[in-house]
Amino acid sequence: MAGRVEVQQVDEDSLEELLAVAVKDAAPEEVMPPVAGPPGWTAERQETFRNWHRARRPGLAGPLRESTFAVTHHGEIVGSARLALRDSHDVLEIGLWLGRTHRGRGIGTATVRILLDTAVRAGARTVVADTTTDNTAALAALRRNGAALTASGETVAIHAELTPKKMLPPSPTTTASP
Repeated sequence: MAGRVEVQQVDEDSLEELLAVAVKDAAPEEVMPPVAGPPGWTAERQETFRNWHRARRPGLAGPLRESTFAVTHHGEIVGSARLALRDSHDVLEIGLWLGRTHRGRGIGTATVRILLDTAVRAGARTVVADTTTDNTAALAALRRNGAALTASGETVAIHAELTPKKMLPPSPTTTASP
């Protein structure tokens, strides 16, 4: 069981904690867009990670139309989530990563539920997510939250779509803070 899962918008303090989780418990390619250079958590990658999150602080109304959140489990930052406006103002995309040692505990499923609730409050009629066939944890979290999954042709890409009638109410052990 996931226990107490929350999301909070990334600020300067949580950003440093989030980066520490990423460096300790995730590969750069799991948590951020690619950065040229040697592999691993170089100083340049760490600064790019910080800048990526800082650029999204204005939220859905900002120029990037995205918001990032620190995911906490019992008060400890364990990963990151995001909401992004797609081309239509009522379609939001969700994304999520958790540190390796925090996976498989139901935290992802609870976080998706929180993101869905947040998306509905923001006016979304549809929520989408993209993942791959080998990301079984993401697929399970999406299925548990009522997603319709569609394979993308001959590739390993999976598109998930949730609509308000399929969205589940938030769990009493999950909360979101703006």
